[in-house]
Amino acid sequence: MKKEAYADSTITYTGKRLRHLERNSNLENPENVKAFIAQKNCTPAYKESLIEAYALYCKAHQIQWNQPFYNRYNKQPKIPTEQRLNQIIADASPRMSLALSVIKDLGLRPNELTWLKLKDIDLDSGTVTITSAKHCIGRTLKIKPQTLAMLKTYVSTKKIGQNDRIFPMKSSSLSRNYNVVRNRVAEKLQDPAIQQIRLYDFRHFYATMLYAKTKDLLHVKASLGHKDLRQTLQYTQLVNFGAEEYHVSVAKNVQEATQLLENGFEYIQDIDGIKLYRKRK
Repeated sequence: MKKEAYADSTITYTGKRLRHLERNSNLENPENVKAFIAQKNCTPAYKESLIEAYALYCKAHQIQWNQPFYNRYNKQPKIPTEQRLNQIIADASPRMSLALSVIKDLGLRPNELTWLKLKDIDLDSGTVTITSAKHCIGRTLKIKPQTLAMLKTYVSTKKIGQNDRIFPMKSSSLSRNYNVVRNRVAEKLQDPAIQQIRLYDFRHFYATMLYAKTKDLLHVKASLGHKDLRQTLQYTQLVNFGAEEYHVSVAKNVQEATQLLENGFEYIQDIDGIKLYRKRK
């Protein structure tokens, strides 16, 4: 797989799935493997991933077999509220809090975050040049002022060089550390909904909110780095915000209006010379 240019994360997950199959079936007997997968109580998506892993094993060992195909069900992602995401960020360590804030601001995949080097970031403007994963398109986005301030402090404290990675870890380690924080917050606040929030849901939140603000699928597509518009639709199509609750604020001058816009508020209307803004909770 390494010689065929598979990503390290893909190789790792393939190894885990093959070890699972090895514990429960005979890898030298394709029919035995297929029977185990067919009877396994799991989603079609996981069965498909097991089949894909075993297909690579068969190719490496020149085993002939008839590969079955499992159809994944198309399921809309469940979008967490910003309030719950912020609760997780607030309870995390400074390093994890920064990592989650960057993902939330830019809609990054976890491995895209771990690839970021200091030279990819303009610390004056907050502009970030992102190397896209999954053979997608690179993009340039901007983190929010509060996140930028956290990043400057982190870079200074850790003495990070231009060619150094900001978060030198594997995406799997980032996910495991995130799960620990998320579960702790869910237990602390007695909120089981928080325990259902995956690290990838920060990206889902970014995409959904960006579409809600712009109603521009092509802009969302470019911001996510997608090559195919159909990839973008799964984050934006038929999303139900339920009972729409908002934080409401006012601006009396340009400075206050600018600050609200930078924090994700959208302008609604003027009343008695005061500008009203709102942001979904």
